[in-house]
Amino acid sequence: MVKRNYKFNPETLSYERIGLNTKRLIGRFLAYFSSSLALALLITFIILTYFETPKMKSLKRENQRLLTQYELMEKDLGTVEKVLTEIQQRDDNIYRVIFESEPIPSSIRKAGFGGANKYTNLENMDNADLVIRTAAKLDVLLKETYIQSKSYDEVMDMALSKEKMLASIPAIQPVSNNDLKRTASGWGYRIHPIYKIKKFHYGMDFTAPTGTEVYATGDGTVSIVKGTRRSKIGFGLEIKIDHGFGYETLYGHLNGFNVKEGQKVKRGDVIGYVGNTGGSTAPHLHYEIHKNGDPVNPEFYYFKDLSPQDYEKMVAISSNMGQSFD
Repeated sequence: MVKRNYKFNPETLSYERIGLNTKRLIGRFLAYFSSSLALALLITFIILTYFETPKMKSLKRENQRLLTQYELMEKDLGTVEKVLTEIQQRDDNIYRVIFESEPIPSSIRKAGFGGANKYTNLENMDNADLVIRTAAKLDVLLKETYIQSKSYDEVMDMALSKEKMLASIPAIQPVSNNDLKRTASGWGYRIHPIYKIKKFHYGMDFTAPTGTEVYATGDGTVSIVKGTRRSKIGFGLEIKIDHGFGYETLYGHLNGFNVKEGQKVKRGDVIGYVGNTGGSTAPHLHYEIHKNGDPVNPEFYYFKDLSPQDYEKMVAISSNMGQSFD
């Protein structure tokens, strides 16, 4: 039954029916609309909170699959990381040792991994720790792989120039010494012949008559030809040869030169002559090998001349000498 509204009229002393005007209609409509909207929002909230729509269920399953893929990816990246570490170790300890090259410092292999946080845009995601950890590990592997690829390029260049390197490495004795009788003082602490104190001898001495030919022990470029006969200290007349690949040789106490600075020489070329100049007590050649700027024992570099038996004999002779010649 429709509800009707009446108003008492004092003039007619009767109740008169009241009609609905536009204002009342609008007000009633807004009231019904507001209450309906509030009810709809409430129902929607309840459904979204406590019930899952088919689309939401689909998204949830998709997110779970993505999470599983991230976990599998992280495990796979861990395996790749182990393989890359083994490759790096093989590069540093085998390939670069073969070509006598310094290993790549870890400061270079790990360079550029710090600094500003580039993953701030991922921090608000669900499972942010996993996503950020995987992304960071991938970035590290990409950078390390790039550095390793550049290292292999360098190793390849060294392999292609191996023939030149083998010709350049000092590998023979600097004087003719097949019978080893000219072997004198070797590497190590010796009594200095002039100062009579124990001093480290950074090279090897070969006794020989003045004027004996001195040979370049490897291919290279003459970098220094200097000295004077009048000096009674140092190496007197000396020659240095830059062989490249980090190697340099020194020939001291010479009597004369057969080369000039800047000249290219081959292994076995006569570069000078044995003498008794500088701080020398008898005619001999003082011979040194430097690798990357540091002196090294020349005994390790006669593999073109000596058999294993001759090498052991030379080591024994040079070690028994208690006093050097310079």
